[in-house]
Amino acid sequence: MSWEKSLRQLVTQGMPEVVALRRHLHAHPEPSGAELETSLHLYQRLGQLGLEVRMGPEGCGVLADFSDLSTAVRRIALRGDIDALRIQDEKQVPYCSTVPGVMHACGHDAHAAIVYGAARALAELSQQGQAPGPLAFRVILQPSEETATGAGQMIALEALAGIDAIFALHVEPARRTGEIALRSGAMTAHCDLLHIRIRGQGGHAARPHESKDPIAAAAQLISSLYQFVPRATDSHDAVVLTIGQMQGGENPNVIPDTAQLWGTMRTLTAEVRARTIQQIRQVVDGISEITGTQIEVDFQVSIPSVHNDAELTRLLWREAEAVVGQENVQHIARPSMGSEDFACYLAEIPGVMFRLGCAADLAAVTPLHTPRFDIDEAALEIGVHILARAVVMATQVQKTGRSLDGND
Repeated sequence: MSWEKSLRQLVTQGMPEVVALRRHLHAHPEPSGAELETSLHLYQRLGQLGLEVRMGPEGCGVLADFSDLSTAVRRIALRGDIDALRIQDEKQVPYCSTVPGVMHACGHDAHAAIVYGAARALAELSQQGQAPGPLAFRVILQPSEETATGAGQMIALEALAGIDAIFALHVEPARRTGEIALRSGAMTAHCDLLHIRIRGQGGHAARPHESKDPIAAAAQLISSLYQFVPRATDSHDAVVLTIGQMQGGENPNVIPDTAQLWGTMRTLTAEVRARTIQQIRQVVDGISEITGTQIEVDFQVSIPSVHNDAELTRLLWREAEAVVGQENVQHIARPSMGSEDFACYLAEIPGVMFRLGCAADLAAVTPLHTPRFDIDEAALEIGVHILARAVVMATQVQKTGRSLDGND
């Protein structure tokens, strides 16, 4: 039996376990920075596969290594993320979240289960002597992707030490199950997290003239940012500025001293990013002067664009075609304005992220980051198979850069 048939068989045999793992994670979500039980569960499961396992920072995240001790092959990493979002799960399914106000609304449960399934299939392929050559890979299951800090934490833990290339995926509810999408080069936007502090002077709600209202300043600032930042940007350049969180005041009849805003700024080029930051600061200064408040804006976390390596994109494209057929592998025409801290790994080593279609019915799509988000679990097997094939083929590319069959 060829290695390809053996791998396909192993992937299929492992799917009940992969589905069960995904449902377990979905039912027991943990938000960013608190993925302790999730990490322990995955640590134990990966250890049972015979992988060398260690925990991530402060018990959140998992690293697991497999190698047949060959030094002639490249070591490939598979990355999954494990944190959930603070959203109330509204689905009526047996595996709905059991944690009030927290759910896997971005598919991280699926990503982790798929990476686990690929590791399982690859380990068994090698242990049974069915692999086409030596295999060496690392599983990176990272915390805190939603807060854009987890990748950096894992890199600081030397998650990329000795790694030559890295692969990842993201479920895509706007594409049918069985469809794969990817592109070489920029795939997502550069994302900056911003924090705005407004300091005014509190007072009685009946006498606003005696105060410097930070809530009114916040309202004026949001409106002005939404109006003037896009107007100062070339219409050919994409910029998305969103204020997603506000905090200020404790009582309905009291004007507070302070207010705070948090949001994101997304751009596609360094030049547009720099101009947009400058424009935001100009608007902030103007509102500060008009309202008599003190306003400070900090750009706290900056995540670069996911930039897919051209050679590895071609490799993954071929392996995806082998799984779903040429007609079902689609080119992404332009980068998404979403962001992914997978970009932090790609700033260090070459790699690829691809989109995995997960919609059984496009007429009933449940978008990412919504209370009813779910996936068609048939997509799990496709993701496992593609990642496993990609690892096999990327591993067989020798350190000299020549592939298993001798072709460049």
